[in-house]
Amino acid sequence: MSALLVVPLVGPLLAAGALLALPGRPVLRRAVALVATAAVLAVGGALLAAGRGGEVPVVRVGDWPAVVAITLAADPLSALLVMVTATVVLACLVAAAATGEDRRRAFLPLALVLSAGAYGALLTTDLFNLFVLVEVMLVPSYVLLALSGGPGRAGAGRVYVATNLLGSTLLLTGVGLIYGITGTVGLADLAGAARDVPAVAVAGGLVLLAFALKSALVPLHDWLPRAYPVASPVVVALFSGLLTKVGLYAVIRVYAVLYGGDPAYHPLLVAVALASMVVGVLGAVGAGSMRRVLSFHMVSQVGYVLLGLALFTAASLAAAVFYLAQYVLVKAALFLCAAAVRTVRGTDRLSQLGGLARACPVLALAFGAAALSLAGLPPFGGFLAKFLVLRAAGDVGDWLSMTVAVLVSLVTLLSMLKIWGAVFWGEAPARAAPQRPTRAGPALVGPPLALGACALLLGPLGGPLLQVADAAAAGLLEPAGYLRAVSGR
Repeated sequence: MSALLVVPLVGPLLAAGALLALPGRPVLRRAVALVATAAVLAVGGALLAAGRGGEVPVVRVGDWPAVVAITLAADPLSALLVMVTATVVLACLVAAAATGEDRRRAFLPLALVLSAGAYGALLTTDLFNLFVLVEVMLVPSYVLLALSGGPGRAGAGRVYVATNLLGSTLLLTGVGLIYGITGTVGLADLAGAARDVPAVAVAGGLVLLAFALKSALVPLHDWLPRAYPVASPVVVALFSGLLTKVGLYAVIRVYAVLYGGDPAYHPLLVAVALASMVVGVLGAVGAGSMRRVLSFHMVSQVGYVLLGLALFTAASLAAAVFYLAQYVLVKAALFLCAAAVRTVRGTDRLSQLGGLARACPVLALAFGAAALSLAGLPPFGGFLAKFLVLRAAGDVGDWLSMTVAVLVSLVTLLSMLKIWGAVFWGEAPARAAPQRPTRAGPALVGPPLALGACALLLGPLGGPLLQVADAAAAGLLEPAGYLRAVSGR
């Protein structure tokens, strides 16, 4: 089982290299990318099954000692997110084929390298390797943004690159300081170090600050709604499932291991979580395109995950993990709906759309399922996720967080109704048709419909995911088993 851990990292990289050598045959190139991603999905499922059985698969690349080896490990949290991430990548690759975006020779290799960096970041147990793998993600993302961007991409690209370079500088500085103070960057050797050594807490603060920036948490969020709406919806869907979510995963892992969930930081984390919810949802209300509305909601929704981390109880951590897993799928579904709308109508500007519910009823169904889940309405998975967060807040008597979370959900529903009314209801305004009108075929609406179906099923059939979330929460609260497996001691 441990040998499978290298597949999510090495498999997509080898496939990317093969695609660069293959001739320009779209069907063959798509098959290679899809098979590589499907293999990662299968491996993620196998690792998750092992984790639910109490095993933590670990591999030390090259069989070097734990101190110097590149060590990969899959506890329930890592395995679950690898599986969810691979699902999103698979959906985005199918959508890219439907929109024609993967006809650019560089698209598929870049997407695979991006995904390999994300998988590796989810599995690594070393802060320096985490930095390296995050950079492996970011480099292809710069190129994808430049290739797929529309008007204003130069300015958005500068914001995106500058912000992420700042985050990478903070991250490398923090990792370097931790190594200088402790002589190690392995998580197994750093458990609770920030609680015991104030200097490590300061250095770890730089690491958390860097990942908060990459996760677009308020007040470090402004770059995301400025950069993401410029990229194509398929690329934004890919980014939404990988880039910010890996940053959020890193915040969870570092805070749980390095700080041991120190309650001294809970008020700060709660404040950031609530501010992210409110600022993000208010920005979404005033946005004028599907991508911009959904980009602001990325800021808002990560606040719910951070709130679960901030409370740091078994119930709140399980809620955070459940919320994160279903949210990745829902957000990707919504961005892929935007990709379909833009392909069919040539734009995703709300003022230039209308009547798609009659023209593309299946697409309307996919959007409705994902939108209602995002807003937290029953019986969708988003309702169960938000209920778990609210219950965890109620268990500790945090009535302010409960109130804010409910109000933000109501405003989220209003913004989803805004998109529904402008895009799918009513009549399309009189305007010139797109240059190349496209029919919404199965490959275009299939990915968001499948992800929307997941959003629906995770409500009444969310028990297995909740069990995995409980196991992941137990590992975050008491990481001794994970750390023992990683260290080999």
